[in-house]
Amino acid sequence: MSNELIYLLLIFGLLVIPRALQRFKLPAPITCLILGVGAMLAFGERVHDPVITLLSTLGISSLFLFAGLEVDLHALRKGLGRLVVHLLIRTVSLVGVAWLAWRYLELGWQAAALVSLALLTPSTGFILDTLERLGLDEEERFWVTSKAIAGELMALAALFVVLQAGDPMQLGVSSLVMTAMIVGLPLLFIALGRWVVPHAPGSEFSLLVMVGMVAAFITFKLGVYYLVGAFIAGLVARMLRLRMPRLASDDNMHALRLFATFFVPFYFFHAGTLISRDALTWEAAGLGIVITLVVLPLRVGVIWLQRRMMFREERGKSLKVSVALAPTLVFTLVLATILYTRFDLPGTLFGALILYTTLNTLLPSLVLHSPFDVDPMDTRPVSHPEDRMRAESATARAPVPSITD
Repeated sequence: MSNELIYLLLIFGLLVIPRALQRFKLPAPITCLILGVGAMLAFGERVHDPVITLLSTLGISSLFLFAGLEVDLHALRKGLGRLVVHLLIRTVSLVGVAWLAWRYLELGWQAAALVSLALLTPSTGFILDTLERLGLDEEERFWVTSKAIAGELMALAALFVVLQAGDPMQLGVSSLVMTAMIVGLPLLFIALGRWVVPHAPGSEFSLLVMVGMVAAFITFKLGVYYLVGAFIAGLVARMLRLRMPRLASDDNMHALRLFATFFVPFYFFHAGTLISRDALTWEAAGLGIVITLVVLPLRVGVIWLQRRMMFREERGKSLKVSVALAPTLVFTLVLATILYTRFDLPGTLFGALILYTTLNTLLPSLVLHSPFDVDPMDTRPVSHPEDRMRAESATARAPVPSITD
């Protein structure tokens, strides 16, 4: 069979089969991950194809570029006090879990810190993409989005420090490079907007993706993976929205979401092929179930109790927000792979982390769901929750015509 036909079949399989299985409440990324594991078991090392690796890189980079664009600093400031409390509780939780991993799993402090981040960091990109199907109201969506983004910002900063802290010289050099990148990205965007965009109308999306990939490559070379640079590029583009409105416009964000939707399945498939055979054991499965039964209820319970005390919410509303923040898919996959390849994480714990993130990612789709409407006359397209929230905001700001008009 020719390589072209294999790639065509793979593209069809990753884009069609996972979507078809969503009717059974199985998230598409989980299906792609399982397909990757199956390919690894069937074909071994032959499945590690450079084309798949490239498509995977485009997927994870575009996903975090979009996550950076989703950061609305004005919205975060609106709930700053409560978000600060949330982050303080999260910090205490991260430190506590890291200590337990260091004390009882006999891991180094860096590996223990990464295990803690892998267990507790919500997967913002996945959460935002599934909000529409969880039946949350506008206020609930706001807090799920804000808490996921705030947690991701803190986790990315912690990831950078932890991965570089083993070598103080490397940490210093990497910090200087990161500072230079943060300062240089706005200048690069502005230069492209002044010298390229006027002569190439409609090129903002291409330039945004290009800069995001360059930033992702820089942080990968620094040893902190692609997602950090891509997220920073998206955040910088969002902060330039007033000066360069078309760069992070709603149209560009929608286009980037579609771009990521195409490539992200390759990331999850590739992540599945990287799971080692020694991670697929009954011992790993048992440990993963134990971790899930201990950690997941505590994560959901802490957020539920926090919202009950601070917001005085009903039990059901607090539970919806808590469960919606449960998935850790992307962060756990990334950090579990880093732990296995760079910190010699035992295969049993590697497999346990994979099973843990699979189970907590399934939780919202099993517990929360939108009402099923069987009215065949309702043909309105289902919009992404962020698009609908922007549309509602624009409608609220629109002038009301007078009766004399």
